[in-house]
Amino acid sequence: MKYLVTDDSKLARLSLIKSLKIHVGDAEIYQATNGAEAVEIVKNNKPDIVFLDLTMPVMDGYEALPLMIEEHPKIKVVVVSADVQEQAKTRVINLGAQFHVQKPINSDKIKEILKIL
Repeated sequence: MKYLVTDDSKLARLSLIKSLKIHVGDAEIYQATNGAEAVEIVKNNKPDIVFLDLTMPVMDGYEALPLMIEEHPKIKVVVVSADVQEQAKTRVINLGAQFHVQKPINSDKIKEILKIL
């Protein structure tokens, strides 16, 4: 399995990766700082699961999500965002995300999500 963690905050990326590694060990984990980088990584590396922030420079998660799915239709996307408004949740699910979870995400929540995906 390959994973991609996309967030413009280095601290948020590293924290999520640290929690993710508890459950996936030495799996391939890619990092992106914005949606444009994430789409490029999806195109070139075909990760299985993406953890995606919504608010980022260059290209936000709303823009990147449908492009990633178009590039790799079997990809699973977990939106991890501080925006927990019902409108944001509905929008990302309609765009193809499997989950919308509140930031910061902890190790237990990652374990729960990985079991389902």
